[in-house]
Amino acid sequence: MAIRVGIMGYGNLGRGIESAIRRNADMELGAVFTRRDPSSLCIRTEGVPVVHADEVLTFKDKLDVLILCGGSATDLPVQTPLYAAHFNVVDSFDTHAAIPAHFAKVDEAARASGHVGVISVGWDPGLFSLNRMYGGAILPDGADYTFWGKGVSQGHSDAIRRIDGVLDAKQYTVPVEAALEAVRRGETPTLTAREKHTRVCYVVAAEGADRARIENEIKTMPNYFADYDTTVHFITAEELKRDHSGIPHGGFVIRSGKTGFEGENRHVIEYRLKLDSNPEFTSSVLVAYARAAVRLHREGVKGAKTVLDIPPAYLSPKSGEELRATLL
Repeated sequence: MAIRVGIMGYGNLGRGIESAIRRNADMELGAVFTRRDPSSLCIRTEGVPVVHADEVLTFKDKLDVLILCGGSATDLPVQTPLYAAHFNVVDSFDTHAAIPAHFAKVDEAARASGHVGVISVGWDPGLFSLNRMYGGAILPDGADYTFWGKGVSQGHSDAIRRIDGVLDAKQYTVPVEAALEAVRRGETPTLTAREKHTRVCYVVAAEGADRARIENEIKTMPNYFADYDTTVHFITAEELKRDHSGIPHGGFVIRSGKTGFEGENRHVIEYRLKLDSNPEFTSSVLVAYARAAVRLHREGVKGAKTVLDIPPAYLSPKSGEELRATLL
């Protein structure tokens, strides 16, 4: 019997999940939920209801798992524990410092209802978290390095668009090549944020806007740009659409460590992602962990889980026998 999936929210992430479900033969889309007028959405899967978010509980017994596509700032802190009281849920909560508190709230709700809530699923947090964990366990005498990019940061791009006089913008996070190569050589430098990444901004300014003021506001913005070497390019709307319409991203997790009685041997573990579409790749990770959530629930497991808690085999549609025969 196919796993019945519900999608809460139909932006870039929700559309990516819809396309990912098509590529997983053991899954089917059960419903799409939106806070907008349902009649305004045009999904790609025929025969699937599009329902207002207020009606989600009417699907309580019709879905095996609900994937939540809201933002981490205001949506998921409320939605994930709320819906974990009624469904198995998966979210992509990515505010790293707030994960422990978010986990506790979801765990309380999911345990009380007998459901599974998998939080902070994606590539960072998510797959990169797994690789940091593996690297530290295997090479305890060493250091972790995470580099993001080159890729579009949607949150930083949005922060630029909120500046007065900015019509549109895209911001790219770019690893500093010298730092990346030093770590790849097995060195273990102590790196500041500025030494690890630069930020490159492409900005469409309103006619007559003070570009010098806009550039200064970008470069001095705390928590976003002030701690980085930042370059600002002013371009036209046509150039932005032509050259920067995609949402690529990626990055590297590197563990550099030593072994031997005197630490005489160096080792480097490197994991890389290069993504044409950040939301579509993240969606594919969410769908795999949705499968795991349903499997855990069917085994009687309840409560919150992260990628660190779930056996890798639970992500695959293949049986244990198939995995042992083909992957080991």
